[in-house]
Amino acid sequence: MPEPPKPWLARYDAGVPPTLAYPEGPLCALLDEAARRWPDRTALIYQGATLSYAQLGALTDAWAAALAALGLQPGDRAALLLPNLPQFVIGFYGALKAGLVIVPLNPAYKESEVGFYLELTGARCLLAPAAALPMLQNALPRTQVMHLILTAPEDGLELARRPDLPGPFPTTAPLRFLDLLRWQSGARRPLVALSADDPALLAATGGTTGTPKVAQGTHRSLVANTVQFRRWAAPWAEGSEVMAAVLPLFHLFGMIVAMSVGVMIGASLLLIADPRDAGALAAALVEHKATLLPAVPVMFHALSRQAATAQMRSLRWAISGAAALPAPVKAAFEGVCGARLVEGYGLTETMVVTHCNPLQGENRPGSIGLPLPDVEAQIVSLEDGASPLPPGGLGELVVRGPALMTGYYARPAETAMALQGGWLRTGDVGRMDADGYFYLADRLKDVIKVGGLQVWPREVEDVIVTLPQVAEAAVAGVSRPEYGETVKAWVALKPGQALSPEDVRAWCLQQMAAYKAPREVEFVAQLPRSAAGKVLRRELTRRG
Repeated sequence: MPEPPKPWLARYDAGVPPTLAYPEGPLCALLDEAARRWPDRTALIYQGATLSYAQLGALTDAWAAALAALGLQPGDRAALLLPNLPQFVIGFYGALKAGLVIVPLNPAYKESEVGFYLELTGARCLLAPAAALPMLQNALPRTQVMHLILTAPEDGLELARRPDLPGPFPTTAPLRFLDLLRWQSGARRPLVALSADDPALLAATGGTTGTPKVAQGTHRSLVANTVQFRRWAAPWAEGSEVMAAVLPLFHLFGMIVAMSVGVMIGASLLLIADPRDAGALAAALVEHKATLLPAVPVMFHALSRQAATAQMRSLRWAISGAAALPAPVKAAFEGVCGARLVEGYGLTETMVVTHCNPLQGENRPGSIGLPLPDVEAQIVSLEDGASPLPPGGLGELVVRGPALMTGYYARPAETAMALQGGWLRTGDVGRMDADGYFYLADRLKDVIKVGGLQVWPREVEDVIVTLPQVAEAAVAGVSRPEYGETVKAWVALKPGQALSPEDVRAWCLQQMAAYKAPREVEFVAQLPRSAAGKVLRRELTRRG
């Protein structure tokens, strides 16, 4: 493809350069630097308890030492199946310090989903909630996991009370997170020579083809996106912000924008393990004087309806991503709390943010914003997938830059489809205006985004049709003002059979994470199909 023009550079905020210099070290070096610069500053806030950056640095060193003492080698995969607890942050950076590759998993996954990703990635250890042990005992036998390490939410509070308490060699089975940390308390981390091009992450994604897979990220790509977004957020102050970590840290939006950027600027990370109670969330943001809030549209919608949000006067900037931000939601949230809410865009394959509206300049309604420094983006023809289109032309968004994945793990054919000539084909259809602001119109594939998480229609359909009363089913995303995009199922029953929408939803909830289960179920006589027999999902979504 020819080099694209970059009209967006003229729209950058003052202080945001068009190109950047990037550190050559690993991602965990950002935590080392934060612990050096701000040793006494609060790094983590969890249920009112705190850990300083010096304490966090020491705990991650101890975790790295524990993993090495268990026999794990650089390059081995370490899976995390945790909500936003101090244990996630310690487990993440400690594993990187040991030279391991992180496999972040959604703690809402059910047995088959956990087993699939552990088996695909070849994970050798798993840090998970103790409450998940019955499910894990069924999921783990077919995987390569050697060490199952369990933790509980209260472990985070215990660490804050006594972060450096020593302990004996752990003899329990399964192993306990606190026991391992106590065993290696005060230990030096293992001497691991990490390069920027070493693998750091295997993150679950549906990609542009809608089938579950994992995207490979290096330390270079994760550091690059952290630096890119930090420089984009030029007004964010070092050593004084309070970053609300309400996004799940297993998701790259939370991992990079909340955790990694937060660590880079020495912010205090306010960890919210379950943000679904909007009232409690608003109260926590007020109590701890949060200044920065990356979140998804459904969270902003819920917060705008809470009385406590009007007291959120410490909040200065909010970043929306992972799904389209409706204009009424943006207006309502800004009107209640006075913070500036800007929309951005990215993919797991881009590690994560490629576009964002300016934090101080013009925010254009419905736009995902401008490409970040060193990101090249263009709209190409839907006919040939290569010819650049002029401003206003509707086509596929393609991007390239320093933070792209290296490919899909163990999926060379799908990697070749997604990465072409250094460009990533996003699978999203959109346009660019004359000033370089980008807008999304649709997706080439049928992947559904629910609160920033991806749902693959066929996976849900395959569960529904196992009900003996069902003849066939189709699943697609529908837009709802109160939820954003949500999962809807259209179900055709066998003659003489009966089911209720609640029956279908309950069946799905038994088989998969709750966010994948259809929120809406409509029974139809038959599904619309093309002449070739393909179910026309777009016809279903048009009906609503």
